[in-house]
Amino acid sequence: MSRPYGIVIVLIVQGICAILFLLNTFSSFLGWAPVPWTLYEFIEIGAAVGLVLGSALGAVALRRSLARTARVEAQLRAASGAFGELLQERFTEWGLTPAERDVALFSIKGMSIQEIAALRSTSDGTVKAQTNAIYRKAGVSGRPQLLSLFIEDLMEGPVGGPKIGETEAAPQIETTRAAG
Repeated sequence: MSRPYGIVIVLIVQGICAILFLLNTFSSFLGWAPVPWTLYEFIEIGAAVGLVLGSALGAVALRRSLARTARVEAQLRAASGAFGELLQERFTEWGLTPAERDVALFSIKGMSIQEIAALRSTSDGTVKAQTNAIYRKAGVSGRPQLLSLFIEDLMEGPVGGPKIGETEAAPQIETTRAAG
């Protein structure tokens, strides 16, 4: 439904029919001359057609919306799985212990040292020592830099491909300008 012409036409037909129904109702209530019977029949036919078309278009829009939602949820699950795999690859690459992996994951999720210590039933000092070991093994100085490592990895496209926000045509434009 990239072109909403059908929906607009159906809405216009339904609106006109609704206005004419209201006018007919008020005219009989207020004693005005009622709408001629043949015109009233055409209005009813138009309203019925508008309702049927509106229902059909609504069903099509609902089906497309549900299909799009399913696609987006599948993409989100894939991205979530990819992020989990990326975390585990980096943790293995850095040689983190199982305890350090837990602390790193909780830290990436944004938990404070106190919250991590409470979840792991350890002291704040232990968690601080583990976070320092994580930062040292990852080659960063703190949580923001640790997070930026994963953000950079996620923003990179396929090998040799563009990063998010870049297009394939950008390098070609530059070489065209240089040649011209």
